Amino acid sequence: MPPTTIGLIAAMPDETRPLLRRLRGATLLAQQPFPLWRAQMGDADIWLAQSGMGPKRAKSVAELFAEVASPDVMVSFGFGGGVLPGLSVGDLVMGTGCLHYDGRDFTLVAGIDVPLAGSVMKALTQRTSLAVTAGTVITSGAILAKHLVAPLIPAAVTSPVLDMETAAVASISAQRGIPLLALRAITDDAAEEFGFSLDEFTDAELNIKPHRVMATLLRKPWILPQLIRLARSSKRAGELLASAVIELVEVLPATTRRTSSYSFAQRPETADQG
Repeated sequence: MPPTTIGLIAAMPDETRPLLRRLRGATLLAQQPFPLWRAQMGDADIWLAQSGMGPKRAKSVAELFAEVASPDVMVSFGFGGGVLPGLSVGDLVMGTGCLHYDGRDFTLVAGIDVPLAGSVMKALTQRTSLAVTAGTVITSGAILAKHLVAPLIPAAVTSPVLDMETAAVASISAQRGIPLLALRAITDDAAEEFGFSLDEFTDAELNIKPHRVMATLLRKPWILPQLIRLARSSKRAGELLASAVIELVEVLPATTRRTSSYSFAQRPETADQG
């Protein structure tokens, strides 16, 4: 039986670095336009891409995977922020739905394979001590003020997690009929409001620029404790995320063979809003 090809997509080095330490023998295939690795693990042929931040880059990587690697399944993984009480730093959330938020409206995005997500969560529970919560990933192109977004979230949404990439990957998965899993580790809970915006730290292409970070710190020295706290929580979340992804990769070949029906995440009630 041929190996199961898995396309893993994460945005940042802090998300890929702990995983690469666990992927023995991973080969760097390219550095540009984004770092791309390939590895073998059991019955899995793994492609790992570090897309960079934001939906535009994540979408480009997903399109490339669809064309070049022809994956049996794609996995969007990385850090996320809790937006309602209930999720704590270090918690793992498996997406069973995805919404895009444009600053005013929520749009339901198909692509996540709900039965496969359920099967993988069950397998992870049976073979590990990792606790994984089912939730909804909400993708936006900017850092959001959680206290403003929280009251707008549709009532049917449970355990929402904020990110900047999943909806873009999901759109390609839906177009190409490739099952998608979305796994996020919480780095900041609902009470943690960022004291900075992305455009203060990045250029127009969402590349973090050290000189912009330093300039922002000079203007806003009070955010330094928050940045230190986020660095610590990101390190913890990164290790937990890497452990979960390794386990996920190990169970996916058998799980995808058992889960024969592909069901895009479509829950119209979550898109009903005022």
